[in-house]
Amino acid sequence: MKVLIIEDEAAATRRLQKLIREYDPQIQIVESLDSVTSSINWLTSNEHPDLIFMDIQLADGNSFEIFKFVNIIKPVVFITAFDQYAVQAFKVNALDYLLKPIKSHELVRAIEKYQKLNTGNEFNYEEFARLMRKDVPERRFLIKFGQQIKVVEMNEAAYFYTRDKITFIVTKKGKRFPLDHSLEKLEELLDGSKYFRINRQFIVGIEAIDEMYAYSKSRVKVMLTPPCEEDTIVSTERSPYFKKWLTGE
Repeated sequence: MKVLIIEDEAAATRRLQKLIREYDPQIQIVESLDSVTSSINWLTSNEHPDLIFMDIQLADGNSFEIFKFVNIIKPVVFITAFDQYAVQAFKVNALDYLLKPIKSHELVRAIEKYQKLNTGNEFNYEEFARLMRKDVPERRFLIKFGQQIKVVEMNEAAYFYTRDKITFIVTKKGKRFPLDHSLEKLEELLDGSKYFRINRQFIVGIEAIDEMYAYSKSRVKVMLTPPCEEDTIVSTERSPYFKKWLTGE
């Protein structure tokens, strides 16, 4: 049996490797990957293993992005810190899920579930990822600044960025407010068809993109409305996915 681990926390990867080997030393861990980009590259150039352990939130984005570019029909065990509502969806659509911190008996349960599977079964994770994004309800941001409290609808957001370890939302009307959410958390909340993380500091909305220009190293420079003081350049590794996102792929 061959397994692949996709997990961006080194300590969590080591623990998962240890638990797998304790369960069965004959299981071959073919690779451990830590990002959306590296996972796409590996999965498109290697034979898929029997079972994949996949963290939801990776270093460069949400792992659901992987299914946009790779047709995975092998069973996946998701590693997640999602709330109970999402966990119910995993029970229906995925082989299994593991909540962090991973417990030995839960790992055993997931592997034994895999072993009982009919090998002819195929998993439609692209559809699963689409449904998960669709089923996330529209939310509001509760923003505190000074003594004031303001509610901003999610669909009012033009883009988000970080500066000096603070996350900001900029609304379509040009208002800027600090947020308690990290960009990683925002990626889980936002509609992936409308918002895209172009680099480590920016998530942009499709409606906020005014103009685009070719930039060095195959990158793209994005001009936003409302205007932004920061440079908004799509990173080299995200550029090919950004171009597909623009066309709705």
